[in-house]
Amino acid sequence: MSLDTGTEALARLAEERVDHRFKGLPPDAEGLTVGELAAQRRNLFSGGFATPVLALSAERLEHNLALMESYTERHGLAFAPHGKTSMAPQLFHRQTGRGAWGITLAVPHQVRVARAFGTRRVFLANELVDAPALRWIAAELERDADFRFVCYVDSVRGVELMDAALRGTGRPVDVVVELAAGEGARTGVRTEAECAAVADAVAGTETLRLVGVAGYEGEVPQADPDRVHGYLRRLVALAVEFDKAGRFAGLTEIVVSAGGSAWFDAVADVFADVPELSAPVLKLLRSGAYVSHDDGRYREVTPFNRVPEEGALEPAFRLWAQIVSRPSPEQAFANAGKRDAAYDLDLPVAQVIRRAGAERPATGVSVTGLSDQHAWLRTEPEADLEVGDWVGLGLSHPCTSFDKWQLIPVAEADGTVVDYIRTFF
Repeated sequence: MSLDTGTEALARLAEERVDHRFKGLPPDAEGLTVGELAAQRRNLFSGGFATPVLALSAERLEHNLALMESYTERHGLAFAPHGKTSMAPQLFHRQTGRGAWGITLAVPHQVRVARAFGTRRVFLANELVDAPALRWIAAELERDADFRFVCYVDSVRGVELMDAALRGTGRPVDVVVELAAGEGARTGVRTEAECAAVADAVAGTETLRLVGVAGYEGEVPQADPDRVHGYLRRLVALAVEFDKAGRFAGLTEIVVSAGGSAWFDAVADVFADVPELSAPVLKLLRSGAYVSHDDGRYREVTPFNRVPEEGALEPAFRLWAQIVSRPSPEQAFANAGKRDAAYDLDLPVAQVIRRAGAERPATGVSVTGLSDQHAWLRTEPEADLEVGDWVGLGLSHPCTSFDKWQLIPVAEADGTVVDYIRTFF
């Protein structure tokens, strides 16, 4: 996939027709292209949008992109933000345009999406043993000399399966040994001795090339700063031992990668002390939730709470729903539910109420549960809430917010919609 072809694919997103596939968009926009609708700069609240509708803040989105660009530059980190958060090629393009090395992904389908829109560097933070997917990756590497692809390995059996699928292909597939974050953690090799065995298995193939080590500190059991730092030091020590053993001979770059959205300050701390190895080290951070941040889990665990002098991310999502039932003074129902709002970590939070163009805090209103298409609201005596009011909800967990919406309006602070983000889940 050439850069020009990727740019053309992005441009074609504006040519897609607005129709019944896209929730929340104005019914009278049917048949317009996305570009034509964006050019109208309609207002989210008075321009015909139907509830429920999810919106991204234009200003906060830009703030978050800029903040992580400056943070990674300041700490000498390369950045491959996790694209599974948004699965939005327009955001991938903005992220790489703000200095990202490439995009992290999790499964082969996501790689195909990224490649269709011109992404040149992909870090697959997962094991890959699916033969058809591996052969497709090999064909992409053969077709495009500029394509860089790296994925995890964590078992000798996995290496054997990869080798069998890739025999007869051209360029070897670059791999990193994944070090598990501890007993009972997710994927990854549990001990350093087993890591060496996996590395030996890679060295015994012609289809794979060992280029580094990686892991995910977010899986450290009973994570606290000491445990997370300890795990990351183990990861760096593994890279050092591999290098001493000559496992990276001939490389022009050694990859050491970690970093979710809860502990990237620890990654910056430990990676700052990576010693000189036989080749320059690509210190690759992979945090992804920053792009929209949230009003729940990541607001609570963001490293910027620990290092406020470095800045602060801003929640960019707001889900707008409408009050459709007020059956009692203590209860109300809005027309957004599990089909519209993330709920795997925390329930949405009622933030603001809009009535007749005026906006005020959602005092005395809280979300107590979600049905498929309804939010259950508890209303205290001080709550001023009527059928027909719009309620703005803050969401927790970006990864399960983006995936419920195929086309997301990007709105400025006054409600003017200036763009639409297309997702591919």
